[in-house]
Amino acid sequence: MAKIKPSKGAPYARILGVGGYRPTRVVPNEVILETIDSSDEWIRSRSGIETRHWASPEETVAAMSLEASGKAIADAGIDAAQIGAVVVSTVSHFSQTPAVATEIADKLGTDRAAAFDISAGCAGFGYGLTLAKGMVVEGSAEYVLVIGVERLSDLTDLEDRATAFLFGDGAGAVVVGPSQEPAIGPTVWGSEGDKSETIKQTVPWTDYRDGTVEKFPAITQEGQAVFRWAVFEMAKVAQQALDAAGITPDDLDVFIPHQANVRIIDSMVKTLKLPEHVTVARDIRTTGNTSAASIPLAMERLLATGEAKSGDTALVIGFGAGLVYAATVVTLP
Repeated sequence: MAKIKPSKGAPYARILGVGGYRPTRVVPNEVILETIDSSDEWIRSRSGIETRHWASPEETVAAMSLEASGKAIADAGIDAAQIGAVVVSTVSHFSQTPAVATEIADKLGTDRAAAFDISAGCAGFGYGLTLAKGMVVEGSAEYVLVIGVERLSDLTDLEDRATAFLFGDGAGAVVVGPSQEPAIGPTVWGSEGDKSETIKQTVPWTDYRDGTVEKFPAITQEGQAVFRWAVFEMAKVAQQALDAAGITPDDLDVFIPHQANVRIIDSMVKTLKLPEHVTVARDIRTTGNTSAASIPLAMERLLATGEAKSGDTALVIGFGAGLVYAATVVTLP
């Protein structure tokens, strides 16, 4: 029996660089109020959102990804040709095939990097980060580009009072590469498919194609059910990620949860009993809910503003449609 040669990867993996892109158009709550019966005060109190960014026709999923990726690669101090794999998490790239990751890999100038898309909703960045870590340590790629990107304005029903104000567009990217010490902790991830109806697309694409419905599909959710699940169950997952990494809340410098709702974020901070010194990302106020892009966008902004610094220990957790979730502890680039 032949023996397979073992893979030779890095001892550990880390995030080496981060980049973000927000569309140029800033949309205040007043624009949303043109189509729903609500108020600026209600939107802010329920979600924390003041503005969000919506993409123009030219700011495609690929175009936004390229902008964010270029910044992440430059921040990592490597060349695009060194990227061995490109992983894109998105639910708003409307061409079923080929994967948008292949276009991005080509236009960035990678040397025929492996490239594929994943669909894991708001937990997509965590899923991609976990896959990237595995590739670097296993040895199938020295550097992996992980992108979270969404054009959720394309999937927003502006007449749905429960969701019209929530979603924004944007792209965030990180480069994951080799490390001589642990810098991405064990991932606590999973799914609860029995709750899949709480966040979903209104109808299948085929219903729209066949004329069964006239309204383009959109994202809808059961707000209260999602809120309760996120507050009570995701705080447990976040704690499990801390335990898996062998640290306590006192050891944290930064908390970067999925930017779904400020009330969810504040409740998780309280449940986890995070110390006052921990910087908490609340990027949702001006960016809205960008699903898979929300964590890398929030990470990039905290580093750019100096609210977080290189080498800080951060807890990241994403959760959403599926229902799916992923949490881990990382060292910031």
